[in-house]
Amino acid sequence: MAKIVTVEQMRAIERAADASGLSYDQMMENAGQAVADAILRRWPEIAGWRAVILVGPGNNGGDGLVVGYHLMQAGTQVVIYLTSERSEQDDANLARIVEGGALVVRAEEDHRWRLLRKSLESADLVVDALLGTGARPPLRGVIKEVLGLTRKTIEQRRTRPVIVAVDCPSGLDCDTGEIDDLHLAADLTVTLAAAKPGLFKFPAAEAVGALEVGDIGIPEDLEPYREVSLELATPEVVKAWLPRRPRNAHKGTFGRIVIVAGSANFPGAAGLAGMGAYRAGAGLVTLAVPTPIQSQLVALLPEATWLLLPHELGVFEEAAAEVLRRQLGHANAMLLGPGFGLEKPTREFLKALLTGDGAEGRGRLGFIHEDEGGPEVHLPPCVVDADGLKLLVDIEGWESLLPRPAVLTPHPGEFAIMTGLSIPEIQSDRVAKAREYAAKWGHVVVLKGAFSVVAEPGGRAAVVPFATPALARAGTGDVLAGAIAALRGQGLGPFEAAVLGAYLHGRAGELAADLLGTVASVLAGDVAEALAEAIAELEI
Repeated sequence: MAKIVTVEQMRAIERAADASGLSYDQMMENAGQAVADAILRRWPEIAGWRAVILVGPGNNGGDGLVVGYHLMQAGTQVVIYLTSERSEQDDANLARIVEGGALVVRAEEDHRWRLLRKSLESADLVVDALLGTGARPPLRGVIKEVLGLTRKTIEQRRTRPVIVAVDCPSGLDCDTGEIDDLHLAADLTVTLAAAKPGLFKFPAAEAVGALEVGDIGIPEDLEPYREVSLELATPEVVKAWLPRRPRNAHKGTFGRIVIVAGSANFPGAAGLAGMGAYRAGAGLVTLAVPTPIQSQLVALLPEATWLLLPHELGVFEEAAAEVLRRQLGHANAMLLGPGFGLEKPTREFLKALLTGDGAEGRGRLGFIHEDEGGPEVHLPPCVVDADGLKLLVDIEGWESLLPRPAVLTPHPGEFAIMTGLSIPEIQSDRVAKAREYAAKWGHVVVLKGAFSVVAEPGGRAAVVPFATPALARAGTGDVLAGAIAALRGQGLGPFEAAVLGAYLHGRAGELAADLLGTVASVLAGDVAEALAEAIAELEI
């Protein structure tokens, strides 16, 4: 899996790579080639385009020169705009591009920025190679003036050129996510060797555009790289976790999932979770619901089987725990919580389910059809979501009562209830908070939201690279929880199931918005349906 590294970690990785024989010059060549390749993949019609490469000091500017050279080789007309002194005698990359026929403009010779403005007015592509990962806002000096004029010129045009950032948009703090007001918002950012934390933090994330990680030749077994425990969920990695679908399979091959969800006030949550589970590949989904709501859901999910549980005014009552436990013998995974509500009977139900209270000495209840006195049924691997998480807080020792490791899927508001932290505290460092409480609780934590974070108790964590308002709609979390439960039931480990489920869910949100033509109209059911296309993309 691609890594996410701080600026200091990146410097250590580059030093170690250089010491191992991968020179800085070779890394620069690889970096520029990677950026150029990413541009050509996305815009293959680039031959004949006019490109302006904004070249800053240091290695980031050097990367930009390499990008310009490879774009010229692909038929692009290139203007190199140098914001600091570079000599052809001392800079082989500059000499190579001059020899190739690129127009080179030096800022100190550009009176009143006339040549910069003229180049930008006709550019099809602008490559931002001014400042790299070590820079911090605010912008200063010539680079501030160049970026300010570039923004103004582009804003005055009828059509906007494609903007590509090398490693990060200039003016961005790659550790904190702060960004200067004069930054250029990119259509594509090609971050080099590894992603940087600031690319996934707001406000900077708004400027990143599509994100790719460019390979610069760093060996994966290089010690400083190998030791990084924060990862980026990329399609190349998560596709390897997709459960295999053998031709001689039967429904049991792909997991029997029990979804314990719903109440009179929130019946749809159970159906949406079931849709998420089935679309994520589950072989058999049983919806365990309060009896009165089943009739509302059958038409929504006719493929489901049903376990009708004792209720009190449409919410689970304590006696439902024993009924449920006796039906879990063949379950491969269980989801608890969507649409529970927070009523006292449901709290007592969840407590009884986790502790086993009342499992002995009762008569036959509800819809039990098995002989009494059989062996004790242990809970299957669990996913806990939504109201289930809020109810856990009132159950003493819940962390040890859930089978370890369970997958917990809070959004920031639910995480705040569980931890006592404020939402601003949580959002200030989502990775650190998810890691801290995964270790404290002994369970995998999926901290949902823009760029969801998945953390396991041992410290491994991953960021899922999706942030779309298409998912800011009631019920989408139920779909996610169902998908994770389905993947868990198909044999994935809790961390892998959580990362893959969150990846598919995020991509499905984007695909649903593409289909509808707007993020504003995406419903949770649309996301569930789009899971199929998200999976299909990975199977290619």
